[in-house]
Amino acid sequence: MSDIQHINLKLDIHTVALDVEREKEQTYREAAEWLNKRYQFYAARFRNASPEKLWMYVALESAVGLHADVRAKSLEPVKQKLSELNNRINEALAPTTILNNHKQ
Repeated sequence: MSDIQHINLKLDIHTVALDVEREKEQTYREAAEWLNKRYQFYAARFRNASPEKLWMYVALESAVGLHADVRAKSLEPVKQKLSELNNRINEALAPTTILNNHKQ
């Protein structure tokens, strides 16, 4: 069973209290730091935007990143299989190429 720890994270002017597994605490803290940096980026870029609008930009950027990661992971087995097949094709063609070069 995992050891649960209570943590407080600061997101802009808000404090979020969570109970998290101890081994995931650092991940939560790094995520909060990333969110704050992205919020500051959008706040500097859109000075007149409401906090709600700024958090929507942050949420959208986060969702796009997550979606891209999920897509990349779902394609990984296909990439591995293509690489394996490509290696087999190259191995199969290598002796033929060597023989053809000697004939010329």
